[in-house]
Amino acid sequence: MIEKSIYENYDIDFSDSHSSDDAYYFIFNNERELYLNEDKTLPTVINNTDLDFKLYIGKFKGKDTFVVNVENRDSFYDLKEVYDFDKDLYLMATRAVLVRDWYIQHQFCGRCATKTVIDEKDMMLKCPSCGQVHYPRIAPAIIVAIRKNDELLMAKHSYHENIRYALIAGFVEPGEGIEEAVHREVSEEIGIKIKNLKYQKSQSWPFPNSLMLAFTAEYDSGDIKVDGDEILKAKWFKKDEIIRYASDISISDWLIQQFIDSY
Repeated sequence: MIEKSIYENYDIDFSDSHSSDDAYYFIFNNERELYLNEDKTLPTVINNTDLDFKLYIGKFKGKDTFVVNVENRDSFYDLKEVYDFDKDLYLMATRAVLVRDWYIQHQFCGRCATKTVIDEKDMMLKCPSCGQVHYPRIAPAIIVAIRKNDELLMAKHSYHENIRYALIAGFVEPGEGIEEAVHREVSEEIGIKIKNLKYQKSQSWPFPNSLMLAFTAEYDSGDIKVDGDEILKAKWFKKDEIIRYASDISISDWLIQQFIDSY
């Protein structure tokens, strides 16, 4: 997991008044993959005739930076691949792809279907007909490492084809607090109660648009009873029994490492 702040290399801004000369371009295709030069660097020149759109999003490493969408073509990389060879580039790409998604998804007003326009100052699309505004949106989600003495609870999720066991996670529901979401997800998915819930840290997770909020907790009471839908199996693991993920890209891996380091 990347520990540094995105703002070490990035100055947030949004307007249409910046030069596209000698700029950085985060060019995505319809699969949300990033185009890079042969040496795996960002392009600084583009062919304007190939673009679906070009949107200024601030400065990356001192240069004006644009997010672009094009039709599918060669030399594109999945963002998880980018993480493996350039973590600074990946970190900035997580913002760029989310801005790209927002711009594509709100071209028309969700209330009256009128074509939206970009606000003069803010990163906002507004409807000139009904006045509805459309800001970028993220989906908050929780993930929790539950301990019972020297064991960690991990579960087999029905939607994880390549991961045997993982931590409990889920999206925050409308009307509930973050802590309530943790207790609800644990109760719904594995049927136990937890205590001593502690927030640890957060991570932007652009697959597709989550903000992951990481917690630790201790087992309180109850027997494991999986829901049989999202969770197929769940059990307690000692640190030597844990099969690690193939990559350290996620905050889930960070939580597991913290557990291993504590014993």
